Amino acid sequence: MDLPDPVALAIPAFILLMAAEMAWIWRRGRTAGHYEWRDTLTSLLMGFGSTIAGLLFAGMLVGSALFVSQFRLVDLGWGWWVFLLCFLADDLAYYAFHRAAHRVRWFWASHVVHHSSQHYNLSTALRQTWTGTLSLSFVFSLPLFLVFDPAMVFFCSGVNLVYQFWIHTESVKTMPRWFEFIFNTPSHHRVHHATNPRCLDRNYAGMLIIWDRMFGTFEPEPANEPLRYGIVRNLGSFNPLWVAAHEWTGIAQDVWHAPDWRARWNYIAQPPGWSHDGSRLTSEEIRAGVAPNRAEARADRDTAPPLRPA
Repeated sequence: MDLPDPVALAIPAFILLMAAEMAWIWRRGRTAGHYEWRDTLTSLLMGFGSTIAGLLFAGMLVGSALFVSQFRLVDLGWGWWVFLLCFLADDLAYYAFHRAAHRVRWFWASHVVHHSSQHYNLSTALRQTWTGTLSLSFVFSLPLFLVFDPAMVFFCSGVNLVYQFWIHTESVKTMPRWFEFIFNTPSHHRVHHATNPRCLDRNYAGMLIIWDRMFGTFEPEPANEPLRYGIVRNLGSFNPLWVAAHEWTGIAQDVWHAPDWRARWNYIAQPPGWSHDGSRLTSEEIRAGVAPNRAEARADRDTAPPLRPA
């Protein structure tokens, strides 16, 4: 079946919604979710570069999908209920990928790009990695091709990505209670992008927040605690090349200076913040309040001051 590309169809809506959010923030005179032109330009460049990278490496992804599809276990057809199953399976696969992207530094090196903005607005949704295919993040979706047609999987994945655009905003506070319980929303995703200790590595959902509720990674948005966005140690740079490659550079440096092969492997496979001498902090340690007891970790705990509008 010839299915459309949901992302390509949604691009005009992305532009219109960004313009509407800018107008809303300007009219209300709000500072929350404001647009900083250098930050927004960087996000747009990252999104454009991600699109180009996707085209360049599409063969690797499609080829892998077709190869796995040869061993399909069952032919479910194209009924509506098959689409529904595929949506659910794809969303669960996205949860697994997203959780790994925060817990394994190799995958984080690509995913950190999306978290590198210190602002939270719709342009942040477009800040995407250039190295996702090279980091092999698509392996989390490969089991789906044993059950569903590749075209169906790609379509459902595209719908999932389009859905996630609108949740990158501070202009929408909360949705109806039933919606907040089932679906990922701006409130839930603000927590995911925040660097407040209690928010680190929480709310990995794509479309459905039920996975976080089921697997113990859900965190409600704090009522009386302002959220700080970005990464634990912010870049302080709008250079798209540095945004795209800074964590890969960090991995290379750590592997080069590691004392042995075990440490080299762990600098790739352990969570971000792991170090062989304990001089850095992982998100779990920050959440547990380990930081005050490690004076030597101060340099890695310090967060660069937010980049304000000129």
